[in-house]
Amino acid sequence: MRRILSVWLPAWPIRRLLREGWPADRPLATVENHGGQRRIAAASRLAETQGVIRGQSLAQARAVCPALVVTDADPDADRAALTRMANWCERFSPLTAIDPPDGLWIDITGCAHLLGNETTLAKTIAKRLAPCRVAIAGTPLAAQAASRAATSQPIEVISPGSEQAALQALPVTLLRLDAHVVAGLRRVGLRTIGDLASQSRADLIARFGAETNLRLEQAVGKSPHLITWLREKQPLSERVAFAEPIGTADDLAGMLDLLSKTVCARMEAEGVGGRRFVATFYRVDDLTPAIEIAMAKPHHDASRLIKLLAAKLDTIDPGFGVEAIALNVLESAPLPPRQCNMNGTLQSEDLSTVIDELANRLTPDRLWRPIPQASHIPERASSIAPPLDAIPAWPHPPGERPLRLLRPPEPIEASAPIPDDPPILFRWRGAVHRVQAATGPERIGAEWWRRSDPDERFRDYYRVEDQAGARFWVFRIGLPGQDRAPEWFVHGLFG
Repeated sequence: MRRILSVWLPAWPIRRLLREGWPADRPLATVENHGGQRRIAAASRLAETQGVIRGQSLAQARAVCPALVVTDADPDADRAALTRMANWCERFSPLTAIDPPDGLWIDITGCAHLLGNETTLAKTIAKRLAPCRVAIAGTPLAAQAASRAATSQPIEVISPGSEQAALQALPVTLLRLDAHVVAGLRRVGLRTIGDLASQSRADLIARFGAETNLRLEQAVGKSPHLITWLREKQPLSERVAFAEPIGTADDLAGMLDLLSKTVCARMEAEGVGGRRFVATFYRVDDLTPAIEIAMAKPHHDASRLIKLLAAKLDTIDPGFGVEAIALNVLESAPLPPRQCNMNGTLQSEDLSTVIDELANRLTPDRLWRPIPQASHIPERASSIAPPLDAIPAWPHPPGERPLRLLRPPEPIEASAPIPDDPPILFRWRGAVHRVQAATGPERIGAEWWRRSDPDERFRDYYRVEDQAGARFWVFRIGLPGQDRAPEWFVHGLFG
């Protein structure tokens, strides 16, 4: 049976500001524009004791609390901080989600036994995230309502199937209905969820809309309540928690070896191989350093995986100890059976092994291969791709191309007969080069679908050789007799 844990973090925007260094000994509040007026969005406990309340105008708040420290509300920053908190909660369950503006959802189905039972798990989370309220129920909306109920208990555990009874006395505002719907319900005397549930569903829908009935059904599990989890459920994921924190390199390496073998065995059984892996270390001080590796080809070779992970293990600082380690497969792909040699052994894949080691030592974005690209413009005729990707087919250019291109082409001073002869000498980087042989021109036009300078709509390229034997690829833009004088550039070097 599904079990959802809801965490309510009261005054979350204020908690975020205090974590960022705002003064805790002064009344603090955030403000937002509401109907052309600046109103209090959230207030610290100290500000509330001096009469500042949510929804109050800023002028009224300053009147009752002249020492009030005010800053603009930043919902995006609050949401980002809430997301980081949800990521931290992944040590308790792989499925966590944010419940804006001040809550979290954790799917603890099948996870509570790791800490004993649901009550122990709720107490652990409440202690680590204090001040907060935690509730567990069989539906997200029931857990959410119970966590926000005004009771003196920081933890509420609703047994499976008793959601309807547990919600009877709670106010209808906890169903997250629109404000005008709540006001209408109060006008007719429906103040609690129990009052609402006792009414005819047809009458509720006719007077207050279908959403009111939907919320009731979601609360008791008759209608689904969709949650957008931070991560999709990872079928290829393994996690191990420790009774006592560990911190030595040998212990960490041993656990990585165990997790690698387990994950690779699962991938082999499912006929897939991993391309990207991340090992996350959950420290007792709430930090979560991680090792991420990538492979050139999908693999489920445990020895290769542990070798790549171990190569980066020295970057992990265990701090005061690591209480859990998780190994997740971020990217996987179908892996066909490998070809065997005549003696029954698997064919070696030395190239991919070397590439994996280099890529994870240098970072994957620094290891690539050039591939042709469908363009006749020299600087656009190639691009980069992962080392073992297939090379696309593209016809060879009509003329010889240099091994080295200059990016961007470098201007030169050239002397050339007109109208379209190659240069007889040119000055480049302070040196004069006298041309003894040349071929060309090869005219390359601009791509018509790209905007370009009218004077650069075509280039005339020449392959020239100076008296010292050096060979250059030069081009001219423009022709004599035009408004703009011809310009010469060196674009590449042969040999």
